[in-house]
Amino acid sequence: MSGCDASVLLDDDDTSGFTGEKSAAPNANSLRGFEVIDAIKTQVEATCPGVVSCADILAVTARDSVAALGGPSWTVQLGRRDSTTASFSNANTDLASPLMNLDELISVFSKKGFTAKEMVALSGAHTTGQARCLLFRNRIYNETNIDSTFAKSIQSNCPSTGGGDNLSPLDATSPVIFDNAYFNNLVNNKGLLHSDQQLFNGGSMDSQVTAYSNNPITFKADFADAMVKMGNISPLTGTSGEIRTNCRKAN
Repeated sequence: MSGCDASVLLDDDDTSGFTGEKSAAPNANSLRGFEVIDAIKTQVEATCPGVVSCADILAVTARDSVAALGGPSWTVQLGRRDSTTASFSNANTDLASPLMNLDELISVFSKKGFTAKEMVALSGAHTTGQARCLLFRNRIYNETNIDSTFAKSIQSNCPSTGGGDNLSPLDATSPVIFDNAYFNNLVNNKGLLHSDQQLFNGGSMDSQVTAYSNNPITFKADFADAMVKMGNISPLTGTSGEIRTNCRKAN
């Protein structure tokens, strides 16, 4: 949570009493794919041990994953080092929540140095991925700024009680393509999460969402720029931190 330092990859350690960020409320049962990072790290260590950090692997993997799904590419600066600790408490307080309103989202991103426009661009990452029923159940059953047909289609996989871990795509239009359909969905009141629809709900970001819905090239360019900025948040360099051998634990 202090920067782009792979702190989120550290596992809890019952022996030492260390609690990492994976089990924090915004991340628990939501962040996935850690085994992919493990596999990459194993191969990298076999070729050039002690050289490539887990933080750099995360940054490159984020870029390559977006590009593989049809999204933009960008130059990833390298040389980050890994943290030796993590902050469970900061992960609970500093990460955006799917229940937040627009002013709260703007505030959370601002604390990390992002403008409201950059926050909207980064939210476009929800053009792919999935969310758990318990995080959007209230929206599809109780909120009024939602397309009724869309809500009913989601309710079939997210009952009013139970099924909290059932998954639905954040962008039902093109769930495995990195495009601007997410913003088109918002304009049509088809945002899955409360926080998604807050970006287009009669507020200050309506015009930005509309702009991205009309111009996928602009969205992709702004997203790439914002990702470069995110990758440069307080990196550990020089002799700070370490190069972990195993991304799940400090050396």
